[in-house]
Amino acid sequence: MRLAKGLEEKMRIIFMGTPDFAVPTLDALVAAGHDICAVYSQPPRPAGRGKALSPTPIHKRAEELGLAVHTPVTLKEEDAQRSFADLKADMAVVAAYGLILPKAILDAPKFGCLNVHASLLPRWRGAAPVQRAILAGDAETGVTIMQMDVGLDTGDMRAIQSTPIGGKTGGALTAELAEMGADLLVDVLASLKDHPAIPQPEAGVTYAAKIDKAESRIDFTRPAVEIERQVRAFAPAPGAFFEYQGERFRILAAECLKSSGRAGDVIDAQLTIACGVGALRPILIQRAGKSAMPPAELLRGFSLPVGTQLS
Repeated sequence: MRLAKGLEEKMRIIFMGTPDFAVPTLDALVAAGHDICAVYSQPPRPAGRGKALSPTPIHKRAEELGLAVHTPVTLKEEDAQRSFADLKADMAVVAAYGLILPKAILDAPKFGCLNVHASLLPRWRGAAPVQRAILAGDAETGVTIMQMDVGLDTGDMRAIQSTPIGGKTGGALTAELAEMGADLLVDVLASLKDHPAIPQPEAGVTYAAKIDKAESRIDFTRPAVEIERQVRAFAPAPGAFFEYQGERFRILAAECLKSSGRAGDVIDAQLTIACGVGALRPILIQRAGKSAMPPAELLRGFSLPVGTQLS
């Protein structure tokens, strides 16, 4: 097997990623026998009740694999760019890294930088493509292996693969796309000449803005179908929520019904909630500080009688 004219069978690769989404790609590169000369990830962040510094999922996985890890705050400084170039990589592979790559970084590897992006480009360029696809009611999404340039997910495409969204949650869809992207990336590296870089279409561009925490609050005046998408997009985290008596309740799974009533009212003993159009019946709900549970279990210990107004 040869990758392309002028390439060795196995490549010297810098891997750049941060969240769980990136872990399958790193594992796939290692399993394929590529030389991972360095791993870049975002710096450790405070986490947990004690706010102790916690390394990212990629940082942890790289250490388990015995790989050198770099955690620069920025790649804009000359020293960071020089250190990156000194690695003399054939390719950099990027999967949800979270930092802007300056042109000096993009140009440093011999064959540039490939990105594993969780959407069908040019739709949903940007930070939150999985959640935005669900929120918009898209029928399908997928992964694109993109040759990176200085734009925001504007580079040429080397491979693309789709999957139906259906009733998948943000968490489940992210995990599926992570595995799909890992496999597709390895296929591309196995034969770059068979995956030529193709410019993205000019039509159909949309942007997946970073999720604002305020977007996870449920507005029951909206149609139930939109709220159900919100529930799926934000499950398991941060979780779509409403508040009652100063307490936050996260809905982690729900179904839409044709029932009606004043928006925000509990309309039956199963905790069905009237919406602007239709109604939403929670399937899995979580009180603050408690485990997720079916509504029937919640109602055995907490009163939300018919007629209760939720917001």
